[in-house]
Amino acid sequence: MSFNSLAYLIFLPLTILLYYLSPVKYRNYLLLALSYFFYMRWQAAYALLIFISTVLTYACGRLIGSRPRHKKLWVALSLGVNLGILFFFKYFNFAAGLAAEVAGWWGATANAPVLDVLLPVGISFYTFQALGYTIDVYRGQMEPEKDFAIYGLFVSFFPQLVAGPIERSGNLLPQFREEHSFDWANINRGMLPLLWGFFKKVVIADQLAVVVNTVYSAPDSYLPLQLAAATVAFAFQIYCDFSAYSDIARGSAAMLGFRLMRNFNAPYFSTSIQDFWRRWHISLTTWFRDYLYFPLGGSRCSAPRHYLNVLIVFLLSGLWHGASLTFIVWGLLNGVYQLISFITASWRKKLLNSLRIKEGWLLTWVRCGVTFILVCLAWVFFRADSIADACHIIGAILGLLPSGAGGEFSLIALGLKAADLKMLAVAMATLLAVDFAQLRWGLDERVNGNIWLKYLAWFLLLAFILIFGSYGAGYDPQDFVYFQF
Repeated sequence: MSFNSLAYLIFLPLTILLYYLSPVKYRNYLLLALSYFFYMRWQAAYALLIFISTVLTYACGRLIGSRPRHKKLWVALSLGVNLGILFFFKYFNFAAGLAAEVAGWWGATANAPVLDVLLPVGISFYTFQALGYTIDVYRGQMEPEKDFAIYGLFVSFFPQLVAGPIERSGNLLPQFREEHSFDWANINRGMLPLLWGFFKKVVIADQLAVVVNTVYSAPDSYLPLQLAAATVAFAFQIYCDFSAYSDIARGSAAMLGFRLMRNFNAPYFSTSIQDFWRRWHISLTTWFRDYLYFPLGGSRCSAPRHYLNVLIVFLLSGLWHGASLTFIVWGLLNGVYQLISFITASWRKKLLNSLRIKEGWLLTWVRCGVTFILVCLAWVFFRADSIADACHIIGAILGLLPSGAGGEFSLIALGLKAADLKMLAVAMATLLAVDFAQLRWGLDERVNGNIWLKYLAWFLLLAFILIFGSYGAGYDPQDFVYFQF
């Protein structure tokens, strides 16, 4: 069941109604059943994988608590089985194909086996969430959860089950022990992120997807400026698409009385690549930081080892996103950006001092612009169908390669009408203005704190969604991009 579907618009209010009408002692069981129903609307059989992951990590957590002398064995079992399932469904075909290709380089003949299996929706998200719990218990940061229903709900809670945020056990598990009485304040608190999420998804992301899909399906046919426009469009498409899911998830959970973490914080106002990754997909970034980067040694080691740690984290981050060389290159490129930043930090500081350039708003905006350009160049590898396509697109944009296309530059040729482009310009300007206001003044708290601003925001967002949203006859609904991960 997708958030941008009629089924969800029926499912959510019914869930809220049933939850608050049910006796308190049965509410977690009800939410658990509804969460599995929510997932099974996609792939009923693959709900078994969530159940297996839940049983295994629950049992390993209990064993770590009851038999601590063997806790390394139990955490290794949890990691091994969960990552093994993830590898089988997500990476086996990629690894087999890569191994066959490497064998071919050495003159050997190898036929790569191909598994005809579907990638379970959200497997990377709920697997990492369950593994985070096991590691927290292993480290002594969490007591093993004894109530299987509560733990099962932690792994499968429907708002953030499919595309995050990847919640920590210390934040979400205790909330399932709280009694959530019906409160209109919760409904009000959830409505703003819910509507804002739908606005970003159906008004901006799904419209931009038309441009991106048109150009990236045949990059040889478009001019460098059109390729650049489509790349910027993808940067905003993936941001609006993914952050929309997180916002709708936070809004849905808030209406039930639960608090999910904020997964994005105005990432395109970042002043460096490091700053960008503190603002983008925060739940995954902090997961890799706490469970991989710090155990590897973080920055508290020699410079070469520190640089290696960064590259390992970003390599695995790219691989987490997809079983393709394009994702690996995307991850490594972001890692290389960081290394260049570390290595040139003192040189850049000396250069600014020698030019007598002081810190201020102008330098901040220049840094934002440079960071956005670097992020967009990396996004090319994320979106392109192959490394060859990505290299062609970047080469054409930078003027290093001929585009292979003729004619004059036109945005109209990219799949949208002039009226749609004008509407997108207004919507994207609104997005940037809201992000900036949120960053500077905590806009959502101010809006929710003023009854007139709150209802005005609801009305304007709902009007935009109904008038300019992508839906209706002839509309091809776009799945949320991160469903594939």
